[in-house]
Amino acid sequence: MPVTRRLALGALAASGAPFAARAAFPDHDVRLLVGFSAGGAVDLVARLVAEPLRPVLGQNVVVENRAGASGLIAAETAARAAPDGHTLYVAAMSAYAVLPQLPGQRMPVDMDRDLVPVGNVAGVLNALVVAPGSPFRTVEALIAAAKAAPERLTYASTGNGTSQHLAGELFSRLAGVRMTHVPYRGGSNAIVDIAAGRVDMMFGNFPEFIGQIRDGGLRLLAFGGTQASPLFPDTPLIRDALPGFEVTSWIGLAGPAGLPAPVVAAWDAALARVTASPEFQRRIAESGLEVLGGDQAAFRATIAADRQRWGEVIRSAGIRAE
Repeated sequence: MPVTRRLALGALAASGAPFAARAAFPDHDVRLLVGFSAGGAVDLVARLVAEPLRPVLGQNVVVENRAGASGLIAAETAARAAPDGHTLYVAAMSAYAVLPQLPGQRMPVDMDRDLVPVGNVAGVLNALVVAPGSPFRTVEALIAAAKAAPERLTYASTGNGTSQHLAGELFSRLAGVRMTHVPYRGGSNAIVDIAAGRVDMMFGNFPEFIGQIRDGGLRLLAFGGTQASPLFPDTPLIRDALPGFEVTSWIGLAGPAGLPAPVVAAWDAALARVTASPEFQRRIAESGLEVLGGDQAAFRATIAADRQRWGEVIRSAGIRAE
């Protein structure tokens, strides 16, 4: 992009002028395609970012749910859209960093050839939960028990190759223990069995646990990322007891291959304004998420790093798609 064009974009972004005032993009409604049903973490992030994007872009921003194929139906739809910036895919980490290298996984879209990363938005905090009556009060105690009785302890997930499964395998790998993976068809079923003590634990998405934690149905043992949620600021981090354990399931935006550089720059500037907003940051934190942000270059680097990391876990644990 010419320097003069880049400077103009930056000045307009800083001024607060709607993006519609500067160029052809955007000149009509913007669509954010979500590959999962309403109510999940990806849908939540899409709706949280859509609202503040409307005044920034100067256009209506519509969230469309096209669930199926582990989120890839929406990815395929976005890949077929016109590369003008008006249709973007709300990409979960799994779509870029896990599914393409999961043996047995059918990929209806080539994430590198058919889509282009645009920018990161938010991260879903990873949380380790156990039953209210669980004997485990610390991560250290859990590791000691797992070492004493290989494969006896169980951890739940929502299926092979999901973020919950990979987090459990990463934990086992770093701690040098063997635990038994118990996959479920849905998170609600897993939570019921954890609360009842039929499964020992789950490394899952914090937003899905908040209600049960507050009601006493689950006990929050630790957070799996680099920081605790401000909702439970005194909760320890898993990495304090297990160095190297850091799990964040990011959610960003991607568009059809061939997006013009000025359009990508416009999106990056829009996302930078939104994610810098104190109100957006407050709503994200209250939802059990964390603001990540980052332009296209930073997003590409995140994707590459997570591909390498989770690829190693997939291969070492022999994980396959169901």
